[in-house]
Amino acid sequence: MDNSKIAILSTVINKELYQISSPLFPEKIQKYIIDGTNGMHGISSIFYMMEKLKGKGIEWLIMSDEDVLFANPFLVFDLIEKMQSENYTICGIRDGGLIRHRVQNPFLINTFFSIINFKEIEMLWDKKEILKNNYILENEFDDNLDHLTGLYDRNSLKEPYYCFYLWLRRKNKKIFFLDTKIAFKDDDFTNVVYFENVVLLYHTWHARFYSKSKQQTERINKVLQSIVSDQKKLPDLKVIVFKDKFYAARSKIWKQVYKIKNRMHNFSVLK
Repeated sequence: MDNSKIAILSTVINKELYQISSPLFPEKIQKYIIDGTNGMHGISSIFYMMEKLKGKGIEWLIMSDEDVLFANPFLVFDLIEKMQSENYTICGIRDGGLIRHRVQNPFLINTFFSIINFKEIEMLWDKKEILKNNYILENEFDDNLDHLTGLYDRNSLKEPYYCFYLWLRRKNKKIFFLDTKIAFKDDDFTNVVYFENVVLLYHTWHARFYSKSKQQTERINKVLQSIVSDQKKLPDLKVIVFKDKFYAARSKIWKQVYKIKNRMHNFSVLK
């Protein structure tokens, strides 16, 4: 597989944690950062990602938060090969029914870790069409959910980024759902993600609290210390950082406009 056509992107809110976790990322692929310290995340980050990365010759894009700790990063290349050979467009972890504190939509993924066929999505890309897909139809998807032991909500639209994955599913693009479970008995948050019954990574959650909360910092450090890496590190490519300097200001304006429209709507209803 040509590593020059694979990249990894993180939307980072905690730069200190990224400095610790990123050396565990898969090697010899281009690393990109979207600076999320100004509040950019979710669907805004996905739109900005496409704006900045289109035309760069990327075929497969790994999306991984800074609180993801890879145990066997080389497995992502095997995972991409499987996705390629079996015609999957996305892989990730269901956002309901598997992780104790994620009880949302089981037909869609949580964005803490995923791999997307960037080349394919780039050809299909239509921002306006994506935004029109923020709705749920009853019994639209026929996934077998019998193996899910946790709570979930088939009709959840909790996350604004769901529309991106709903758009792809409605275009009959396949999602390869990975297995996960709580990793440690004394840790209520960290989940371990598997590929073909081998540990791929740990997701610790609560990146924003690292170095700010003693409890969360110690918990994440404990997970980090449990990962033993005997791989010889190779010289890495320089990380490329993107930041939308005016995102926070625009976001504030959008929220004010939304509040005004909502008040006007409520007023008209009362009349």
